[in-house]
Amino acid sequence: MLSPVTDADGAPFWRYAAQGELRVQTCADCAEPRFPPRPCCPHCQSFASEWRRVSGRGRIWSYVVPHPPLLPDYAAQAPYNVIVVELTDAPRIRLIGNLVTRAGGPLNSFPPDRIRIGARVQAVFDDQGIPRWILERP
Repeated sequence: MLSPVTDADGAPFWRYAAQGELRVQTCADCAEPRFPPRPCCPHCQSFASEWRRVSGRGRIWSYVVPHPPLLPDYAAQAPYNVIVVELTDAPRIRLIGNLVTRAGGPLNSFPPDRIRIGARVQAVFDDQGIPRWILERP
């Protein structure tokens, strides 16, 4: 499986994720959250930032179900889903991930025909600190 590519701006995101926390880079001057992480705030052009913890709740904004041919490590798990999640705490931020049945569940554990745009989800983390998503319990 591919590992996340980290750079100086995004490294804190992965460090917090490895601890089971979902945090978003936020401007320390105007409080505007931003993703992907970058040195300058696109809202006020400040270079001051901090990493604020978010609830990890969101809604499925979009999704796709890739089918082979895929990279060999992913072909064995196909078909699986890739979802775009709009965060409840920061609606202009959308994260990419996979909808799974439980924390640590395989990529193909959630039936693709049950995915619904607008469904409420909650972030969970796999053993490598990669955020995945499960349906939020009512």
